[in-house]
Amino acid sequence: MTTDATTLINPATEQPIGEVPLADLPVTDDAIAASHEAFASWRAVSPGDRAAVLRRFAAVVDAHVEELADLEVRNAGHTRGNARWEAGNVRDCLNYYSGAPERLFGRQIPVAGGTDVTFHEPLGVVGIIVPWNFPMPIAGWGFAPALAAGNTVVLKPAELTPLTAIRLGELALEAGLPEHVLTVLPGKGSVVGQRFVSHELVRKVCFTGSTAVGKQIMAGCADQVKRVTLELGGKSSNVVFADADIAAAAAAAPYAVFDNAGQDCCARSRILVERSVHAEFLDRLHDAVTGLKVIDPADDASEMGPMVSAAQRDAVQGYLDEVEVAFAGSRPDGPGWWLAPSVVEVDDPATRIWREEVFGPVVSVMPFDDEGDAVARANDTEYGLSGSIYTSDLSRGLRVARAVEGGNLSVNSHASVRYWTPFGGYKQSGLGRELGPDAPQAFTEEKNVFIAH
Repeated sequence: MTTDATTLINPATEQPIGEVPLADLPVTDDAIAASHEAFASWRAVSPGDRAAVLRRFAAVVDAHVEELADLEVRNAGHTRGNARWEAGNVRDCLNYYSGAPERLFGRQIPVAGGTDVTFHEPLGVVGIIVPWNFPMPIAGWGFAPALAAGNTVVLKPAELTPLTAIRLGELALEAGLPEHVLTVLPGKGSVVGQRFVSHELVRKVCFTGSTAVGKQIMAGCADQVKRVTLELGGKSSNVVFADADIAAAAAAAPYAVFDNAGQDCCARSRILVERSVHAEFLDRLHDAVTGLKVIDPADDASEMGPMVSAAQRDAVQGYLDEVEVAFAGSRPDGPGWWLAPSVVEVDDPATRIWREEVFGPVVSVMPFDDEGDAVARANDTEYGLSGSIYTSDLSRGLRVARAVEGGNLSVNSHASVRYWTPFGGYKQSGLGRELGPDAPQAFTEEKNVFIAH
């Protein structure tokens, strides 16, 4: 049984779209126990057969991309174009990691007196806690490599945005994934998420969310020396040098921060511009920001949707109320939790909007004097997740990328995430890495076996 239910609201219309029951503690414990029982048989499935199931799962997701995208538009306020990409990313992750079961190699190590071999063995039940900002892809980044490595998964979607996770769980069964190998448990973080941390049968927790909550989860997992992957906050910089293609850098900048209405831990919410081109960049940025199509996210032409909730909108508005907005784009009239994409000029690096993760459609711009100044300003933050460097000097681009304390840097690009490459942060932006070719190993124990001759 469950003890509660949550009413889901369309962020663009403020109209209810349905109710979802929330799992209570007994339901959570039963799901973990069933997942643990399913682990014994799932880990024993041959690598080729496990790979085939994941490929079928990918094919089923591919057949439902439009349905999943529609759910995300209505539940999370994502633009339809973004939601299609997100559903496709789940499909692509499943396809990519379907190659892992047959390639999760151990090693033979030369030793004296015998033969020494290593094995990568699955952990068991993995608890994945998914945030509300990117419900589909972040779920896939967790369950695809975990399942490929032979683990079972219990997944808690955010209370605000559970619909696509629930549907992915149904599609997994349709694809032939055995029951209880992937279980979706909508519920409160204080109930379901906390039980993942405390339950002795959950062998690893993957959490994406705020740094403050991540610290609590890490502390809770320490009691059992439980493995944990944390993808937390960010305050990334977009560094624009005078020798860059200023028009291209300014045109790309809005998509680096206003994508998903700025509700993105990778958002380049600080723009550092070399002083000699600062005025030119702002002029071009003005045109780019005011040209953004902030309209109904169900419209294929929409480039930015609403905030996920009234509370999130109000929190971001609180930052804007403290500063003078240099210029802003448009926003629809009428219902919906909308904010106009806004640009703020900042001189003092102690300004709150410059230092804290705003998590909304707000970008702050500050000039810098030289390369050393740019690196120092970019690194002057407790976070270290992402960032961009725009320059025509590729030697400088690589040099600055190596100097900036961040896990995912791009030169002349605003992209952060590719499922082929590792993703994660420095400093208080997280612990561990997701994605990339080594992700399945993060869901295994390496066992060493020595055989005497």
